[in-house]
Amino acid sequence: MKRALSILIACLMGGAVLAAELGDDGLHKTPWMRDTFKDLREDLEEANSENKRLVLFIEQQGCIYCKKMHEEVFPQPDLAAFIEENFFVVQLDLHGSTTATDFDGQEDEQRALMRKWGILFTPTLVFLPQEVPEAATAIDAAVAVMPGAFSKGTTLDLFTWVEEKRYELDNGEDFQRYHARRIQERNDVSSD
Repeated sequence: MKRALSILIACLMGGAVLAAELGDDGLHKTPWMRDTFKDLREDLEEANSENKRLVLFIEQQGCIYCKKMHEEVFPQPDLAAFIEENFFVVQLDLHGSTTATDFDGQEDEQRALMRKWGILFTPTLVFLPQEVPEAATAIDAAVAVMPGAFSKGTTLDLFTWVEEKRYELDNGEDFQRYHARRIQERNDVSSD
């Protein structure tokens, strides 16, 4: 019901959700991003209490691909509603000097954590499971990582794949096969 209402409101506003604005830190901000203390253990606990999945959005100032995602992909009403309904989104800065605390308890500047995790591209989305082992880092615990900017279809498919926990299924349908099937299904519907 909540998702349907979000989509209806977006459609009444002209068919698209408003594009994100730049925050004081130079990063794009959307209404469904959470402003937290960046303690990932607390963020996961809060996400779980809301029955949502934790996803980390890693971005940087001046990133043309981040801008593209925030202006062209994330404003799509069905995608924005799906993210807001199912995900607890925490934004991290690839070059940020403010601190964050990893699941293993290490507190450091965000840029140091990004180096530790081997993050090279922005945007990068890191999808977390509902339970993370105590000594694990975010990148080690991730169920999926999406480095780069993708179309709405690919982005929605990955969010859906994670939300449905398809990474746990032993049916031979990894994300690429799932995505190919979803593309075919959308093509079949549009050709009817």
